[in-house]
Amino acid sequence: MSFTLERGNVPLLVSMPHTGTEIPIELQVDYAPRALGLEDTDWHLQRLYDFLPALGASVITPRYSRYVIDLNRPPDDAPMYPGASNTELCPTHFFNGDALYKVGRAPDLAERLRRREMYWQPYHAALAAELARLKAEHGFVLLWDAHSIRSEIPWLFEGRLPDLNIGTAHGAAAHACITDAAAAGCAGVPGVSSVVNGRFKGGYITRHYGRPAQHVHAVQLEKCQSLYMQEVSPFAYDETLAQKIQPVLNKMVSVSLAAARKLYAR
Repeated sequence: MSFTLERGNVPLLVSMPHTGTEIPIELQVDYAPRALGLEDTDWHLQRLYDFLPALGASVITPRYSRYVIDLNRPPDDAPMYPGASNTELCPTHFFNGDALYKVGRAPDLAERLRRREMYWQPYHAALAAELARLKAEHGFVLLWDAHSIRSEIPWLFEGRLPDLNIGTAHGAAAHACITDAAAAGCAGVPGVSSVVNGRFKGGYITRHYGRPAQHVHAVQLEKCQSLYMQEVSPFAYDETLAQKIQPVLNKMVSVSLAAARKLYAR
């Protein structure tokens, strides 16, 4: 199985599309040796979000690395941020712009299509089915797309990112009351900065599945890894830091769900 889906009992699905840490053995020979260190992974998110079972959330996570397939990119590989550096459906560069593959070994069209069918489509079929199940049961659903990234990556963005980056495709993916609740959930936390629809406005998952008119709301949270871990190898989890930010994340998710529930209260 290329993904894991844990089904919950509340109208909340959390997707973590970049937490996979495997590269199929038959593909490893094509990558630059450095790629096997998986430096651009969204590390430790399952551990950071360990409060989700208590909330009753559904959670979907992939087995394979984003270096194999980027589950948060459109199937036609159209750039998410035109005019800026973009990662691809089957990435060919590290986040610093260096080549991910050995010379001449990057996947060709046939291989990219194979990966899309083998890894991308099953994840999205399961994600869509779970959204449909939860909406059918509750009348609405909130999709929370969880990510993390190094705080400074010049190839992708200038300067240092805000700590918490909320994206709703400029409001197209979620009702304003849900976006406002997510922002309020982290407002005023000492030493933690935040922004709504800044550099990260939501990737394919947020933009594609967020359909407020159809009672499906999607919020992406891109957070700096400096909030909870070591940003350089060995990318160690920092329990002391994590314990400070986990209550903030719990509150953001909880108040966003509460706002959605209020929106549809009968």
